[in-house]
Amino acid sequence: LIDEIWEPSVTLKAIGHQWYWSYEYSDFMNVEFDSYMIPTNELTVDSFRLLDVDNRVILPMNSQIRILVTAADVIHSWTVPALGVKVDGTPGRLNQINFLMNRPGLFYG
Repeated sequence: LIDEIWEPSVTLKAIGHQWYWSYEYSDFMNVEFDSYMIPTNELTVDSFRLLDVDNRVILPMNSQIRILVTAADVIHSWTVPALGVKVDGTPGRLNQINFLMNRPGLFYG
């Protein structure tokens, strides 16, 4: 792997499912959660349709981050366009992407 980071600060595993993502933080404690889009009838005025979720991923700033992406059923794409990050999750494969989060904010993808 050309872009492999040997000692990332945080490793996040993202598993694509139909209509939601499962996430696992395993560096410190085993934290696992699902992230579903908020249904249109439950959106507030300041929410973004098809972008807001019930459980957001939180990542540290100025740290090397490794994301491991796979899928449970069909091909999914994990992306954060504002950070220039996109990786496909394929059932039976484990893809990896590394990046440095260099600015604070709330990013949608």
